[in-house]
Amino acid sequence: MSYIIKYTFFSLFLFSVNLLLAQEKGRLEFLEREYDFGEIQEEDGLAIHEFEFENKGTAPLVISNVRASCGCTTPGWSKEPVMPGERGFVKAQYNPRNRPGNFRKSLTITTNGDPAVVNAFIQGKVIPKVKSLEEQMTVKVGNARFKNRSVNMGRITTEKPVEKSFDIYNDSKDSLVILESYDAPDFIKLTFEPQVLAPKQVGKVVIDYNPVYKDNLGYNNHGIQFYTNEANAAAKKINVIATISEYFAPLSDAELAKAPKMAITDRLQDLGRVSEGSKTIAEFVLTNHGQSALEIRKVKSNCACFVADLPKTEIKPGKSVTLKGTFDATGRKGNQNKSITIYSNDPKDPMQVVSIKASILSSN
Repeated sequence: MSYIIKYTFFSLFLFSVNLLLAQEKGRLEFLEREYDFGEIQEEDGLAIHEFEFENKGTAPLVISNVRASCGCTTPGWSKEPVMPGERGFVKAQYNPRNRPGNFRKSLTITTNGDPAVVNAFIQGKVIPKVKSLEEQMTVKVGNARFKNRSVNMGRITTEKPVEKSFDIYNDSKDSLVILESYDAPDFIKLTFEPQVLAPKQVGKVVIDYNPVYKDNLGYNNHGIQFYTNEANAAAKKINVIATISEYFAPLSDAELAKAPKMAITDRLQDLGRVSEGSKTIAEFVLTNHGQSALEIRKVKSNCACFVADLPKTEIKPGKSVTLKGTFDATGRKGNQNKSITIYSNDPKDPMQVVSIKASILSSN
């Protein structure tokens, strides 16, 4: 009996020791969990701060990983175990290059302590570097510099012409003369302010864009060209981009009731599995539910592989017409999603889209 009692007490003792040891853990406590850099200059480079912490636990503390919330923050930390009562660090390093404005980032610290995961935060505001004209205008053609090779007129309507300008910089020691002649569609007019740029002077090229809805509805990218007096690189090529929709004047409820109204059945059709090199037709029925003639202004596909065929462009009230979209799978692989945009004189919904999807079966 005495042996059993001794064995029982010994077992309880070992259990208590193991339990006590299991409860011994390190505990990371930051002296500060957040740090504000305030305003930092982009050109000054890396901003660095070390978060100091103390191990408030009863066992050695080991940091296994520190993960930053973005690639612009590079962490570092104490690699050796931090004994109870001693201090370690976690380093935050923020790269402000090309990141102007306010920022707030986090560091997620994983340890063998309790709790296992702890967070720290940095924040501040990056004051952008003041760029020279040469740095701002990175596109150089001859002695002329621009910010971009394209000018986006934005989303515009056929209501009235739209004007937009872009800067041109003479990056030379001689005067730069912009000639009066230029190559552009009839609905794009260019003027130059001034026409003669002194050395290191900035001028403007003014674009006057007159939307022609019959041909230009939807997305447009026009290549235009103007000329300078330079012996080499006289031609300056840029792209003018515009997305055009038809303008409709405000209508009363009575006028809207009499207007055309386009409805389309089965706007998205699944062609399923189609063989590579095959041609498949999807049919979309366009119906005029309005009280006046529906006029189809334009039908535009997003891919030459999906060709639209519309037998007529005027649909009388209550009538329908079938648009056939032929999908050519030649040279296509994998999953395909193609669409056709239909522009009409429906004042409430003038731009509607029909689509197909297909999965190409390889011929191999």
